[in-house]
Amino acid sequence: MRADIAGQLDLDPSAVTDHADLISLGLDSLRAMRLAGRWRRAGAGIAFSELATEFTLAAWWSLVSSRLSPAVEDPAPEPVVDEAAPFPLTPVQLAYWIGRGDGQVIGGVGCHAYLEFDGSGIDPARLERAVRALIDRHGMLRAIFHDDGTQQITDTSPWPGLTVHDLTELGEEAAEAVRERLSHRRFDASRGEVFDVRLSLLSGGRSRVHFEVDFLVADVLGLQILLRDLAMLYLDPDRPLPELACSFPRYLAARDAERAARRARDQEYWRGRLDELPGAPQLPLAVEPGRIARPRFVRRERWLSLDSWRRIQEQARAYGLTPAMVLATAYAEVLAAWSGEKRFLLNLPLFDRDETVHPDVAHLVADFTNLILVAADLSEAQLFAERARTLQARFRADARHTGYSGVEVLRDLARGGEHTGAPVVFACNLGTELIVPEVREAFGAPGWMITQTPQVWLDHQINEYDHGLHLAWDAVEELFAPGVLDAMFAAYGGLLEWLAEGDWSVAAPVGLPAGQAVVRERVNATSGPLPEGVLHEGFFGWAAREPDRAALIADGRVVSYGALADQALQVAGYLRAAGVATGDAVGV
Repeated sequence: MRADIAGQLDLDPSAVTDHADLISLGLDSLRAMRLAGRWRRAGAGIAFSELATEFTLAAWWSLVSSRLSPAVEDPAPEPVVDEAAPFPLTPVQLAYWIGRGDGQVIGGVGCHAYLEFDGSGIDPARLERAVRALIDRHGMLRAIFHDDGTQQITDTSPWPGLTVHDLTELGEEAAEAVRERLSHRRFDASRGEVFDVRLSLLSGGRSRVHFEVDFLVADVLGLQILLRDLAMLYLDPDRPLPELACSFPRYLAARDAERAARRARDQEYWRGRLDELPGAPQLPLAVEPGRIARPRFVRRERWLSLDSWRRIQEQARAYGLTPAMVLATAYAEVLAAWSGEKRFLLNLPLFDRDETVHPDVAHLVADFTNLILVAADLSEAQLFAERARTLQARFRADARHTGYSGVEVLRDLARGGEHTGAPVVFACNLGTELIVPEVREAFGAPGWMITQTPQVWLDHQINEYDHGLHLAWDAVEELFAPGVLDAMFAAYGGLLEWLAEGDWSVAAPVGLPAGQAVVRERVNATSGPLPEGVLHEGFFGWAAREPDRAALIADGRVVSYGALADQALQVAGYLRAAGVATGDAVGV
């Protein structure tokens, strides 16, 4: 195990002492997940989530040594799977499928990623051949989704072939129009429309590859695999990629059989925590979410320089924190500064790809996403490092119970009443580049990009590259009051710059912009003389003096003071007759 850890971190094994903090040595969750898979294949009956409580070799060896099982000469047979038959959606897929319906709050959109690559000299025929080879290789690109909540891999795809937009004689407005049509599409997944690749020919010999995929059939790592495989098939069309011997239905059958007992245990854990889970951040909204018929996402993005990112990582290791939890804490600090409630849920997508099921799972394209709901509590003043440790401890405790998905937890919360859900997402993709060098070589530099997710207000995505950290906020613009998102994103960027240079043993310097602070101070300045008596006395005074005066006007209906007073007194009389006394609580 010492050698395996050292190999993941590119260190001499002597550096991995028994009690060294592996986080401070550079370990991240993705590498820890790979280690857990390696040891499970070697006979240790462990799950990654069990490693997430204490990051030392001594603690891990104590766990693993207690779970070692002798080699089994005749392992249990794999479940028999008809890979051409319909199979159930995962909880996350089902949430995407339901959320894309028109009747859902902040719904009516597919979970969709759209990317552009700007280069030159793309050969349309060669690109079309590469796309068709990609469809043949990855079964989920041929999947259809049925109304009964199942999915099915078919033999063919409805992809019509490469659409080429010849814009060589047209200006930038024409290119913008193509982007406008493609970037927020909702594919008809019931027909098998789950992805598309198109090509625009621009002036001056330039070209633009448009790539889009529905996250019903891919997660972020799957998107990386699709782009990489497409680039390799384009660069070397006569060299086919090795055939994949594992499919998504086969993977799910094998994984679900193994996780049945764990799921029951984790369900009990989350149901025991339902009463203490907070709701969404109470951000300044311009409209009620239910009034937005067709949400449209707008991206805000910035880069954190490689030097700044390295300094943040170094500071994180010195404090025993993972870089991902540092970024999550910074995000939570900014959300809390604008939220009316300082306790709220963060929605964290997790890589949940169990590579021990089959060696080819590492190269499989499908939606392996799981969600974990992390309760962030910023109601008390804390130093930044202390705040990050608190959030990290909460995450590690909950990460041991991912056998019951965050989607299922949200359903349980909804059954209990008017819970506001978890529409604010933190998607941190550290440890792997989304756009690998082969993609740039084949299609050019990555350009414009946007993602959208049904029933999400704000989605923060982080991707790591060799030249820095890319930070993006994709949000439903119409939902927020003007200027709020710009101010929040600026504050977040400023906080990250402070983290690269500042002292984490003090409170994070997150404040409202001066203009907003002045407005809040003015509207909250409520000092002044208070009237005598209680609130309803003034109302009944008007009812006595001017009973015909309009009290309520709504939807063309007018209710007078006298009529409203009469109705209120009837309710009061009914309650008294039912035995309600002064001071009793009455549900309205």
